[in-house]
Amino acid sequence: MLTVIMAGGRGTRIAGIAGDIPKPLIPVCGKPVLEREIECLRAQGFRDIIITVSHMGGKIMDYFGDGSRFGAHISYYFEKEPLGNAGALFRLRGEMARSVDDSFLLLNADSVFDIDFKRLVNAHETKNADVTLFTHPNSHPYDSGLVITSEDGAVTQWLSKEDSRPKWYKNRVNAGIHVIRQSVLDEYMEALADSRKISVDNAGTNGNESTIVPDGKTDLDRDILKPLAGSGRMYAYDSPEYVKDMGTPERFYAVCRDYEAGIAVSKNLSRRQKAVFLDRDGTINVYKGFLRDIDGFELLPDAAEAVRRINESGFLAIVVTNQPVVARGEVTFGELAEIHNKMETLLGEKGAYLDGIYFCPHHPDSGYEGEVAGLKFDCRCRKPKPGMLLKAAKDFNIDLSESWMVGDSETDVMAGKNAGCHTGLISTDNSCSEKPQDRPGADLTGASLCELVDRILNGKDNCGQYENA
Repeated sequence: MLTVIMAGGRGTRIAGIAGDIPKPLIPVCGKPVLEREIECLRAQGFRDIIITVSHMGGKIMDYFGDGSRFGAHISYYFEKEPLGNAGALFRLRGEMARSVDDSFLLLNADSVFDIDFKRLVNAHETKNADVTLFTHPNSHPYDSGLVITSEDGAVTQWLSKEDSRPKWYKNRVNAGIHVIRQSVLDEYMEALADSRKISVDNAGTNGNESTIVPDGKTDLDRDILKPLAGSGRMYAYDSPEYVKDMGTPERFYAVCRDYEAGIAVSKNLSRRQKAVFLDRDGTINVYKGFLRDIDGFELLPDAAEAVRRINESGFLAIVVTNQPVVARGEVTFGELAEIHNKMETLLGEKGAYLDGIYFCPHHPDSGYEGEVAGLKFDCRCRKPKPGMLLKAAKDFNIDLSESWMVGDSETDVMAGKNAGCHTGLISTDNSCSEKPQDRPGADLTGASLCELVDRILNGKDNCGQYENA
């Protein structure tokens, strides 16, 4: 599949790091960020690459040449005047049409990533989508573009940073990685032709062709992709893999630390993952019995800090929670989703995020007024059964033997053990009278989620002797 990498930005916010070279050539742990992108693509068979350049573009072209030194075939489009972040695509239309695939990858050169592109492309093809957006949770959703979808992943709304957003929202952020059918570009041009907002570019792709192009600048999000929201043609591909913007010095240094620690590479879903599975009520939020009202949801004081530490460690942070109130008819699926949106919003405000939320809506007992008959059965996902953990393990390629289940009840502990995980129990009884291997129940106990997370990440038991397997 053809890959187009947009590398024409000026990188003004990060100019203080290296103002004499273009942003894609800024080294991350000794290697230019764009070289890391190309290595990730090449290793997965994506070797046909077009790079659009502008600001100091000659330096990018000199460094990468025809791509043969990097195991790829690279060509370029040099924007002599600003065309917007999608204008070059139309100048490249002739060259792109020679690709055997009807879709292409479109990436930003100012993002740092290490992802399984084959999974992304497979999701695009399975959905028969015209556009697939790579989306992920991040530590600053409040100033990021949010993507809202239907249950099947179809994009219904795309909210930019400046757009008003719901009070509570899912931490699903557009990462600037796309799979796009070429016909989407053609449809856009047809619409412009009807309004006569097109012109002829006599330079064309290779300097010797004439190409019909949009007048002025073209913005990828505003002009081409956002209008597809709600059409059923554009889907989100949610993934916890490593994609980070390095647009500011602070974020650049954070990326460097992640590479030094091996976190960026390890989060590629082609590699086995480690997770900390978290119960919800009594672990992340204040326990108030079965929560039926969103106003009753309140984060525990240390919850955001604990989740943030998990995020920074390279472990996935995944909630697994029994919610029998749905089967009882006391909370609808929509109301539960809004409670979880509140949880994600509050965590995001404090720089923390969840990589996944799994819930069991079932309840085996009948006799509740308003109960939902179709949800009243003995399921495989209700803790202490391990169904939710097993589903997450399949979705995210998780090695359960290297993962943890943490909660505030023996039900959580048993679910973790049944899944083959290490287990942690939030408890005020933190006695060291017995070694963990001799003590029935959880492998670790602690008075708070933060305390347990610290012990898990530092490999210490209640007495300071536990070695993380």
